[in-house]
Amino acid sequence: MIFDCDGVLVDSEGPVNALLLEDLNARGLSLRSRDMQSLFVGGTMEGVFRQARAMGGDLPDDWVDRFYEKMFARLSQGVPLIDGVLDLIAAVEATGAQIWVASNGPYQKMRHTLAPHGLWDRFDGRIMSREDFAPKPAPDMILHAMAQVGADRSETVFVDDSATGCAAGIAAGVRTISYAGETPAAILAEAGAEPVASMAEVRHLLGL
Repeated sequence: MIFDCDGVLVDSEGPVNALLLEDLNARGLSLRSRDMQSLFVGGTMEGVFRQARAMGGDLPDDWVDRFYEKMFARLSQGVPLIDGVLDLIAAVEATGAQIWVASNGPYQKMRHTLAPHGLWDRFDGRIMSREDFAPKPAPDMILHAMAQVGADRSETVFVDDSATGCAAGIAAGVRTISYAGETPAAILAEAGAEPVASMAEVRHLLGL
């Protein structure tokens, strides 16, 4: 079983999107909270940089590094786990299945969000980032995890909360469950995923 990180394991999307909204509007854009989801959720910060500049934002060349500094400072204050995700993790591990993490975020970001909850160490060696792999919607991270475990498509489940992420699962040919947190369920269903409203519902779908 492969999980996205932000918005699936940890509830970090809200704080990061609020910080991003404030930063971009201070650089000449006029965005609203709902624009964060439609424009940027599931992508990379480099993608945000390119798109915000194309929209007329006054972003300096080193904006990505500057924003990561602000983001890490905010995340170091702590973010909560997604409700019910520890129960789901325990139920999956009880079956003997391996859990992997596939994120478009950098390792440092995941260390900030996962380590306080013990998940960084728990998934040691099974955490993947776009720093080492092509970012989602490319299926590379999912395919790598499957190859390491020796699992085929019928034995693999992927959980993400964005249309971009779900597209990676669909491209990999695995069962893809979409946790409808920040992204409307209808958008996730259009991507070909199975939308759910809670981690308890994921357990139900999997019979755990």
